[in-house]
Amino acid sequence: MKVKTKSKKVTKSWLNDHVNDPYVKLAQKEGYRARAAYKLKEIDEQLGLIKPGHLVVDLGSTPGAWSQYVRRRLSPKGAAVGELNGTILALDILPMEPIEGVTFLQGDFREPEAAAALDKELAGRKVDAVVSDMAPNLSGIPSSDSARIELLVELAIEFAMQHLKPEGALVCKVFHGSGYSQLVKRFKEQFRTVKPLKPKASRDKSSETFLVGIGPKNASR
Repeated sequence: MKVKTKSKKVTKSWLNDHVNDPYVKLAQKEGYRARAAYKLKEIDEQLGLIKPGHLVVDLGSTPGAWSQYVRRRLSPKGAAVGELNGTILALDILPMEPIEGVTFLQGDFREPEAAAALDKELAGRKVDAVVSDMAPNLSGIPSSDSARIELLVELAIEFAMQHLKPEGALVCKVFHGSGYSQLVKRFKEQFRTVKPLKPKASRDKSSETFLVGIGPKNASR
């Protein structure tokens, strides 16, 4: 996600925080492409959403840290390469460097063609978990940014409702501010269990949080 800013001080401060961030250092040490892996890791460890044998769809996957984490969870030995017990489909508007065992599709999730490509890849199979780290490029105009964020979340919910198993889960990045309460309401309308979480790996300064919906209400048992 890109935030346009003219302030060099803000950029310098962010770079300083980034370089000294313990999660950045841990990601480098453990071979993750981004510190974001630890956000999903904490959510998963708390709720037990991703298990060996699962079919997982990663929306907004680039650079690939969430897919890397899922790949390790589906590996019998937690390895980054080798045997894999499960299926991972990833999608992003930007290209992504290959990850062993991950099927990557490049496309804009806001366009019907991207959803159709995922549908084709799923071939009728139901999904255990949809994880979405999608976020728009923010303009700094609250009303406009809120609408862009809401659209992506709505699309993720719609996809999840169509494809999740009865006990499946959706993890979605959202932002506190205008429109947040409406998104929580939307999740509660669609899922039997809804949990808002802000992992420790999510910076305090960031307004991002994650909504987790478990058990789509419309799924057939």
